[in-house]
Amino acid sequence: MIIDILLFGITKDIIGSERYALELEGDVTVARLKEALTSEFPQLIKLKSLLVAVNNEYGQPDTNISSTDEIALIPPVSGG
Repeated sequence: MIIDILLFGITKDIIGSERYALELEGDVTVARLKEALTSEFPQLIKLKSLLVAVNNEYGQPDTNISSTDEIALIPPVSGG
């Protein structure tokens, strides 16, 4: 299955695009998606609080993902 991922902030800089298509076989969860992305882009490991949104809601590690879901990587936010 191909998962289209929206990227923001530092994740966009690391991956080099506003969107990224990732192909994964079988059942896909948020944890598996993050594992695949950090394997392909090791700099993502350095982000302490990288979150994955699934259909505009924060996904838990065991949240299932389908090819029709809207997926976004939410990088750590700083500011004051």
